[in-house]
Amino acid sequence: MARSAESVAAVVKAYDVRGVVGDQIDADFVREVGASFARLVRGGENPASRIVIGHDMRESSPELSRAFADGVTAQGLDVVHIGLASTDQLYFASGLLDAPGAMFTASHNPARYNGIKLCRAGAKPVGQETGLGTITAELVSGVPAYDGAPGTITEQDVLDDYASFVRGLVDLSTLRRLKVAVDAGNGMGGHTVPAVFDALPVDLVPLYFELDGTFPNHEANPLDPANLVDLQQLVRESGADVGLAFDGDADRCFVVDERGEPVTPSAVTALVAARELAKQPGSTIIHNLITSRVVPELVTELGGEPVRTRVGHSFIKQRMAETGAVFGGEHSAHYYFRDFWGADSGMLAALHVLAALGGQDRPLSELMSSYERYAASGELNSTVADAAARTDAVLAAFADRAESVDRLDGVTVNLPGNAWFNLRASNTEPLLRLNVEARTAEEVDSLATEILAIVRS
Repeated sequence: MARSAESVAAVVKAYDVRGVVGDQIDADFVREVGASFARLVRGGENPASRIVIGHDMRESSPELSRAFADGVTAQGLDVVHIGLASTDQLYFASGLLDAPGAMFTASHNPARYNGIKLCRAGAKPVGQETGLGTITAELVSGVPAYDGAPGTITEQDVLDDYASFVRGLVDLSTLRRLKVAVDAGNGMGGHTVPAVFDALPVDLVPLYFELDGTFPNHEANPLDPANLVDLQQLVRESGADVGLAFDGDADRCFVVDERGEPVTPSAVTALVAARELAKQPGSTIIHNLITSRVVPELVTELGGEPVRTRVGHSFIKQRMAETGAVFGGEHSAHYYFRDFWGADSGMLAALHVLAALGGQDRPLSELMSSYERYAASGELNSTVADAAARTDAVLAAFADRAESVDRLDGVTVNLPGNAWFNLRASNTEPLLRLNVEARTAEEVDSLATEILAIVRS
């Protein structure tokens, strides 16, 4: 059936499909997305004969994933359904089976949302330019029917294989016994963490491991400091060596040290980069432009090649493929690994942190101190009517102080003393996003206050 361009555009985003269940997304819509995706991957240079499907713990996920499978098989392709999965577990299955994949999740969004993350064989990303645009057009015009025989649906449990694979990518041979507190946020970390950690010398202190897509305890979005509070308290009370927090689909991992203090994703990126460069000297490391300057500085000091990209997983994965980079990290706690088909895995990042911590005797706060050279504001959002005009006003105010300005993604203004800030307009909301970094917290606060006063005037 044909649909309005507006209704389709509201849910088919730049990198995935996402919307409110029953209002924007239902079984009929998802069935057509499955059919169109099957048509997409059935053609081209590497035609697919099957698609692997996984889903998170949301109440709507099983029904929607079955509807998607019906759409796929109606187009003559087979389906391998792996059932409950984290997003990186789905990427693993896509790589293992060399098949395109579809993951049903809305990540950290509230319970009323659901969506689909799509990938080609080998976990290669699908975005607007690489398939979602084609799917959008077919949903508007109507997906052509297929006159051949329908495909089949089989089930395959890959959880144990996934757990063994990710453990095998990190040298855990010198890991001393650690007490590890983990907040799964009632998301898919409650499914994957026990499988991965079971074979490790780890005393697990679990929090909110019950799979519950209503998120009864807090949003499964550790990027918001409010959602780390319970884990921070648990780490302090239990005497854990480290705390880990996963988002709803467990593709992102946030770290808390033994004092209950958050470790920035940039510091984790620097740590993992150092470990990967120790294994493969001279390698390329990808970082987005919001990541702390400590990352390119450290990579250069260690003889690696830092490459800076725009924000967004499609840009990171594209540059990783182009450069052969061994690792990439984002300020949002997405971590990408060449040995994991270039896809992101919060679990792999967590294992690197445990290996680094457990391979020496210092507490995590001391271990990470060398990766925390700067103070940062985090992302500060402002609702604005005209993002371009507000950005121009900020640039005018800093014209005499700026050492340089680049426009790779929004505007990045470099200031004396290695301070910098970036202003980026949101692609989906009337927001202007500010990130500031400087040598001291006082300088960060001063700059942020000055910039926000202009942005919000």
